[in-house]
Amino acid sequence: MVQISTFARRAAVVATAASMVTLAACSNGGDSGDAAGENVDGRGPITFAMGKNDTDKLLPVIEAWNAEHPDEQVELSELPGEADDQRERLVQSLQAGNTDYDVMALDVTWTAEFAANGWLQPLDGDLAIDTSGLLPATVESATYRDVLYAGPQNTNAQLLYYRTDLLPEAPADWAALTGACQTATERNVDCLATQLKQYEGLTVATTQFVNSWGGEVVGSDGSTPEIDSDQAKAGLQALVDAYEGGQIPARATGFTEEETNFAFVGGETLFAYNWPYMYSNAEDEGSEVAGNVAVAPIVGPNGPGASTLGGYNNGINVNSEFKATARDFIEFVQNPENQASFAEASFPPVLASVYDDPALVEAQPYLPALKTALENAVPRPVTPYYAAVSKAIQDNAYAAITGGKSVDQAVADMSAAITSAAG
Repeated sequence: MVQISTFARRAAVVATAASMVTLAACSNGGDSGDAAGENVDGRGPITFAMGKNDTDKLLPVIEAWNAEHPDEQVELSELPGEADDQRERLVQSLQAGNTDYDVMALDVTWTAEFAANGWLQPLDGDLAIDTSGLLPATVESATYRDVLYAGPQNTNAQLLYYRTDLLPEAPADWAALTGACQTATERNVDCLATQLKQYEGLTVATTQFVNSWGGEVVGSDGSTPEIDSDQAKAGLQALVDAYEGGQIPARATGFTEEETNFAFVGGETLFAYNWPYMYSNAEDEGSEVAGNVAVAPIVGPNGPGASTLGGYNNGINVNSEFKATARDFIEFVQNPENQASFAEASFPPVLASVYDDPALVEAQPYLPALKTALENAVPRPVTPYYAAVSKAIQDNAYAAITGGKSVDQAVADMSAAITSAAG
């Protein structure tokens, strides 16, 4: 179960970053000074930095690049496995103006912060990349104040898993899902397992409901709270009502991705919201639901819902001496062959066409549903104050779910916390 634990560790640490340098350094609003105009045509060997948990997916890509570019070799610099340690290593180097790393694989939640600090080279002008074939939500996650600051590398979105021995077809919307909970009750299993423990996974769960009901957390400027809209309140209310009504079991307030996986694979729940990795676990030998598993996009009030995006974006260090090479390497990662290799490794690609490859779909049956989910996906709040925003979501959503606050009070307190963080 290493795959599960790795993801859970990576997701859980994002909100702890508030004690680091996130907010104090955001005052320059993305002004990278003269550095952004330097070395735009620079070519030579570069260093690519990425957390060691996922570098096995990039090693073949780097080897292919190096075979074709003997004078512009890419050296892999492995960062620590834990996300907070990765981020700290990068921040220390970038704050010092160092050129230790030319290209950096950034968690999608870091991109706006790094851009706001002036640490990333804008991908415009001679460094622009073609994003027309990429899934739109991945491009949105790499964009800050209408400027592309990174090239999407890989992505992720949660799916709705369901047991076909209990339900022949996926529910079309939220009302159909909650209506099917009667079947779960009759079979003495839980209805919908999801992640409501107070950690980053709760931010994902909450924003999925908010976005699926047409709301948003922050505006396009990354600073203005929008969580107190009627749509956002309706999304959070749907989550709270499902917990209070038992459609989401009481024990879900202790669930991370790992507990969700165990519950579904163990045959203890009719539905589950979780990431694509769970598909192979559910079909493995020893699974209680093997042969009776299907997936669909998560649902909203009127059809498919808006999954919350995960993944990595590749950014160029604004102080890199070899930005032209760095730009070309980022685009090389996005080519069809490399993106197909990601899909084969259950590392969801950002190139939309890969999801339509018949051979890949046969090997990875969840790909069509994942493509639909990604086409409807929304990034986590694109804001340089992400750690504080995520904490505000977690604290107040948990209080609303467990009855400590009304939904109105919870969204009012989220809004106040976001305003304070951006102030």
